[in-house]
Amino acid sequence: MTSGFHIWDYIVFIAYAILILGVGLWVSRDKKGHQKNAEDYFLASKSLPWWAIGASLIAANISAEQFIGMSGSGFASGLAIASYEWMAAITLIIVGKYFLPIFIDKGLYTIPEFVEKRYSTNLKTILAVFWIALYVFVNLTTVLYLGSLALETIIGIPLIYGVIGLALFAAAYSLYGGLSAVAWTDVIQVVFLVLGGLVTTYLALNTVSEGHGVISGLRTVFEAVPERFEMILDESNPEYRNLPGLGVLVGGMWVANLYYWGFNQYIIQRTLAAKSLKEAQKGILLAAFLKLVIPLIVVIPGIAAYVMINDPEIMARLGVIAQENLPSLEQADKAYPWLLQFLPTGLKGVAFAALAAAIVSSLASMLNSTSTIFTMDIYKQYINKKASDKATVNMGRLSAFIALVIACIMAPLLGNLDQAFQFIQEYTGVVSPGILAVFLLGLFWKKTTNQGAIVGALTSIPIAMYFKVAPKGWSTSAFFVDVPFMDQMGYTLLLTMGVIALYSYLQHRGADDDKGIPITKALFKTSPLFNIGSFVVLIILTVLYALFW
Repeated sequence: MTSGFHIWDYIVFIAYAILILGVGLWVSRDKKGHQKNAEDYFLASKSLPWWAIGASLIAANISAEQFIGMSGSGFASGLAIASYEWMAAITLIIVGKYFLPIFIDKGLYTIPEFVEKRYSTNLKTILAVFWIALYVFVNLTTVLYLGSLALETIIGIPLIYGVIGLALFAAAYSLYGGLSAVAWTDVIQVVFLVLGGLVTTYLALNTVSEGHGVISGLRTVFEAVPERFEMILDESNPEYRNLPGLGVLVGGMWVANLYYWGFNQYIIQRTLAAKSLKEAQKGILLAAFLKLVIPLIVVIPGIAAYVMINDPEIMARLGVIAQENLPSLEQADKAYPWLLQFLPTGLKGVAFAALAAAIVSSLASMLNSTSTIFTMDIYKQYINKKASDKATVNMGRLSAFIALVIACIMAPLLGNLDQAFQFIQEYTGVVSPGILAVFLLGLFWKKTTNQGAIVGALTSIPIAMYFKVAPKGWSTSAFFVDVPFMDQMGYTLLLTMGVIALYSYLQHRGADDDKGIPITKALFKTSPLFNIGSFVVLIILTVLYALFW
């Protein structure tokens, strides 16, 4: 595809890149006479205000997975995919009220560190290695691949050059500055991300309505494909296996969201870097409100693209260029890049900067968290227990660099992924229920033992695979079952919690574990602002689901 980029688009994008690199390097500078230590590099000196936390949470979360992958899922299945975003708003409130107080009270650097304090060093190491592998081989690799695919589709940059370019951009400020550089640049990234996303949404809806604006465009899209505005899919829907009806509201979606927002290092690290617990909770609340808006900028454009390519009049009006690289149900992830070609000069640069902001901010966050886990939970634990501040920070930079190199090698190998957002959810969902079970029982059931947690975590994989894959030649009805992956996550969580509870009970005969966490009502007390804001989020969500049931 020819890019259609003009000089002003390049100027806008270059200005964005200079601004991000400039701010990132400026906040990364060492204060005179002060050697950057672990708290400075990995937790931004525990100085982040609420608005930076909220913005950084969204910037770390929204990436090519959402802009490209979720728009692709919107193209293929409709608004139902927005449940990932809207239910995340409730999840954030739960994390802010019930998980954060315990994490901040324990002064954590990493999520595996909590495992060590609650269970054992051995279990911490197992999970630390797992998370490093997940971030490098799934998260970093997929974001690099999807981001490069977008660059290739929009402006014709070969995939391998896109991978290298995005990697160098993210590395340029995040490797040197650590979380402080990542978090403060995220505030700027979110502005570009939301502004560029809204521009693309406006263009798509305005085009569908023949220039009569967003409201008319929404009405036109809804009238054209009302079935794509159903939040709860029935079994006749071809996307039912990805979003299985009520199972989305009461089943495995909770597993995906609680695991991601509550126990994912590159997300929770921002809240651990807050000035205080109240500041972290206000940041969480801001992120919850922003989550309500995200489907407007990542899902609606995908639905609009579907209407556009199935309407001969619109396609005729758009001209020859519209026929190039058309998205299809088999190649749904082309929907968002395809839309960007229709933006006017200048605004195309803004939208492209938004996409780059989403990709680069997530890459920087994942790199920082990968290096944090490796340095604090592997390097300082087993390799150099007496590492100086300088050695610790340097190891953080080196480990992030190595992770990035591996991801760059792996990214081009992913090839023709369709609906990459669903791919990531499905395969992360094999391991996330077991880890979530370990954390939930570790946090809230004092009788949970270390051995029970290890047995449960190891058992969770075959349990998940039982629901997912029947061996070749076996009839699924004879012994194995094949259920939607979201239901599989829900069943795996419940069964794994049962295994952990039973083993722990038999091991200690019902007595509390020595490392059990004492829970008090005062621990979970939240401010009136947090309570009122949470109530407003719940009301908005109730209205949304009532409208699009």
